[in-house]
Amino acid sequence: QVQLVESGGGLAQPGESLRLSCTASGFKFDVYAMSWARQAPGKGLEWLASIFSDGSDPWYGDSVKDRFTISRNNVKNEVYLQMNMLNPEDTAQYFCVSGWHSSPHDYWGRGTQVTVSY
Repeated sequence: QVQLVESGGGLAQPGESLRLSCTASGFKFDVYAMSWARQAPGKGLEWLASIFSDGSDPWYGDSVKDRFTISRNNVKNEVYLQMNMLNPEDTAQYFCVSGWHSSPHDYWGRGTQVTVSY
């Protein structure tokens, strides 16, 4: 059974950091590019970051470039999103997704909520 399980979301104050983790199971994780996306209430899906299967050449969306960092550990079957300098506009449900941001996506996690507020 394929699973992508996100964790690490929660409440943060503006300027703080959070680290999201996504644990994969049920498929050959180390041959897939992986991505993070988010959806804020009333808004469409926004792609944040992608990383190739070997961890090379990460891509970032403009709104998170220089603040967020994607990484992965193929031994642990995990992908991470380090989020720094959070602001209220980062409030959203964050999803772990298989595949490059612009490619078809076989697997989706259920998401983890990030709320940035005082």
